[in-house]
Amino acid sequence: MHYINGSYTTYINAKRKRRGHLFQGRFKAIVVDKDSYLLELSRYLHLNPVRAGMVEQPEEYVYSSYHTFVGKKVEPFLMTDLVLKLISTNTAVASQRYREFVESAVGEETQNPFEDVYGGMILGNEMFIKEILRRLENGLIDREEVSHRKVLCSSVEVDLLLDQVCVHCNCLKQDFQSHKKARKMAIYLLKKQTPLGNREIGMLLGGLSSSGVSKAFQRVSVALETDEIFRGEIEGVVRKMSNVQG
Repeated sequence: MHYINGSYTTYINAKRKRRGHLFQGRFKAIVVDKDSYLLELSRYLHLNPVRAGMVEQPEEYVYSSYHTFVGKKVEPFLMTDLVLKLISTNTAVASQRYREFVESAVGEETQNPFEDVYGGMILGNEMFIKEILRRLENGLIDREEVSHRKVLCSSVEVDLLLDQVCVHCNCLKQDFQSHKKARKMAIYLLKKQTPLGNREIGMLLGGLSSSGVSKAFQRVSVALETDEIFRGEIEGVVRKMSNVQG
């Protein structure tokens, strides 16, 4: 993908007599649990031109793979089976039902599946995420072909961080909702030490809202400027975590 993006940018720049970046950012792939999320994710992507106000129906957008998914066009390089077979093994039936599934959401407010991406890399339910992280812990993450290894390694460290907070505060992970000090420490350290977003941190700590996590982080950050004792405790947890890892 790096080669395709780079060579296409060079081609367009030469053709249009322009220079600089063509794409907003680097290509980024995520691991998706097909049973739980793939259909919803596919629909969300095919409805992007509709949400952007470029067309009224997804089929009207000429640059979309949607035409192939609904059987209106054949693209030999495009693989649709992975998605369509989640609906039916009969291609014609699957295409028709997929069209109905996608177009039923036109005009509706649908949740962005990317908001549920864990660690910026994994989209799936809790069991799926744990299985992927287990594979990473077993050494697969060290392979050169695994991109974003640093981010993924940080995700693997989440449990270790929470364990250290629990040890320091003498509590259990299920106590984070009621144990104010442990919750504040966990929120601050997860924001500082891991790639998790507010939504993911909230889910880890008993269902806190994204805004609740954000506000708590800001309060702790301000408190640490004057509260030397609490700052020392935070630094102590970080040191212990480093010792365990080392």
